[in-house]
Amino acid sequence: MSDVVVQKIVRPERVVSGPWLEVIASNLDYHRATFLWKCEGLSEAQLRQRPLRSSALTLLGLMRHLQGVERAWFQRTLAGATPRFFPYRTYVAADGGEWYDESDPTPAEEVYQDYLTACEESRQVFTEATADLARVVPNPEFGATDVRFVLEHVIEEYARHVGHADLLREAVDGATGE
Repeated sequence: MSDVVVQKIVRPERVVSGPWLEVIASNLDYHRATFLWKCEGLSEAQLRQRPLRSSALTLLGLMRHLQGVERAWFQRTLAGATPRFFPYRTYVAADGGEWYDESDPTPAEEVYQDYLTACEESRQVFTEATADLARVVPNPEFGATDVRFVLEHVIEEYARHVGHADLLREAVDGATGE
C-alpha cells in the first residue's frame, strides 16, 4: 500500500481563445491541476513538512486554504449559497483574520478529497453563477464587485498559491517544474 496522497495528475489543455467564460473555466481547471501536480507523489508527512524556516506554510495548508477559496468565492459570493466548510482547526490572527491552523490533525487524504469536492462544487455552480458577468455581488473584502472581478480574483489566488507550492515542493524534495 502506497503512502502517496495525490497520485498522477494530468493537467488539462487550456482554452486560449474563444468565449471568455470558456477561457476562464479552462484556466481555473488548469491552475487547480497545476496545484495538485505540485503535490503529486508526496506522502502525508511530506505534505505537512515546513521546509522553509521563515514560514509555517505547508502544501497541505495551501490545499486547506484553496478549498476555502473555492467555497467562499463560488458558493458564497457568486451563487449566494451557504457553503459547508470542512471543520478544519483555525485560529484568529493578530489582525483579526481567521486562518487555518497548520497543526490541524485531519488526515491528508481527507483534506485532498475535500479539496476535490470543493472544486467540483465550484464547477457545478459556475454556469448559473456566471450567467450575468456584470452582476454586482457583495464582497466584504473588496466592496461591491462584479462577477468578472471575482473570477479574476480566484485565478489570482491560484497563481499566487501555485507559486508558493512550487517553492515548497522544491524545498521538500528538490522537484522542480514550470
